[in-house]
Amino acid sequence: MSLRIASRIAAIALAGLVASCGAFDFEQREPWRDAAELQCLRAGGFTRSASAEMIGTIDGPGTCGLEHPFKVSALADGSVAVEPAARLGCPVAAALNRWMTESVQPAAYANFGQPIVGIKNAASYGCRTRNNKRGEKLSEHSFGNALDIRAFVLANGREISVTRGWNGAPDERAFLRQVIGSACGPFRTVLGPGVAYHDDHIHLDLARHNSRWTSYCRPRPTNVPAAPQMIPQQPSYDAYPRGYPPQQPALEPYYSPDVPMSYADHDHLPTGSVPDGFLHDPMDE
Repeated sequence: MSLRIASRIAAIALAGLVASCGAFDFEQREPWRDAAELQCLRAGGFTRSASAEMIGTIDGPGTCGLEHPFKVSALADGSVAVEPAARLGCPVAAALNRWMTESVQPAAYANFGQPIVGIKNAASYGCRTRNNKRGEKLSEHSFGNALDIRAFVLANGREISVTRGWNGAPDERAFLRQVIGSACGPFRTVLGPGVAYHDDHIHLDLARHNSRWTSYCRPRPTNVPAAPQMIPQQPSYDAYPRGYPPQQPALEPYYSPDVPMSYADHDHLPTGSVPDGFLHDPMDE
């Protein structure tokens, strides 16, 4: 009789432990997570720098954490500050770098005539369930595989808030729809205004939703033209010694006057007004 009672007490205690710690504490972390980190690091997808400090392994609780986290205080070669600094894994940090350079900055120049110099970080690493709802699966934030952005900061100090800008001034509305639209592809999950719990920020992650690596993006802005792309300058061959092959030319932003949702004051921003660090000339190496 006493043995039966003891067994019941043990079962109740175990149930309480599961409830208090969360059932996810007993799951195993998907093998692809650590493998993706290592692959990214070995390929040089994101590297240590003055604005990307490698910190110690984050281990738990439960299956949360990542092996090789970075503390990222700036993206795009240090030209876009992240405030406060974000704790991220290599894969999502590399994707953020590409998105910032290839999509966000061209959209900023097209609509505002100046670059983004900072983003306001709403959430990076944090061990929790999706939307902090009890019983849900773990969020990608639990693995340093996601970033929430609540605002973008322009070079003149103007802040483009997701909350106010989504239905705000025409240039802000165009910019936010362009950057959200361009994020679907580089990221596997993109969530923003109109989605429950996401009216005040843009959520970006690299979750693997299924074996086909499909993306889940909401909202899906329609009738929004892509921001102008970066195009190479034509190299001046007279500047090179005879027989010396020209290197890859530097990039400059190109702004088409035909983009209907561009609200910059001018059609073509002079290269000279691009801030130091945004454009990289390989001849400077």
